[in-house]
Amino acid sequence: MLNITESAVSQVKAMMEAEESAKFLRVGVQGGGCSGLSYGMGFDTEAGEDDTTFETDGIQVLVDKESLSMLEGVKIDYKQNMMGGGFTLDNPNAIASCGCGSSFRTAKNAGKPENC
Repeated sequence: MLNITESAVSQVKAMMEAEESAKFLRVGVQGGGCSGLSYGMGFDTEAGEDDTTFETDGIQVLVDKESLSMLEGVKIDYKQNMMGGGFTLDNPNAIASCGCGSSFRTAKNAGKPENC
């Protein structure tokens, strides 16, 4: 499923502690962005009927049914630099991505027009 690096796990745990109602890390894909699809990450309080749930390093992760195949093998990392920090997603399923790294395209949605 998803690979979450040690630095990303640490950051997610810290953020979940700050947001007391957070029980799950939700990772998904939605339409939009320059390349056709964009990533979404956030916290949730409960799993939905169509969610796949798994645990990694003490974090309960949810992925909705539609996003599951597009996120298979994704590596989530957290990088800190002089401008601050942020999560990065390295997706082996992406055949193209935009310069900002928040939008991508897979072979499945390759025929759809770009939004740039």
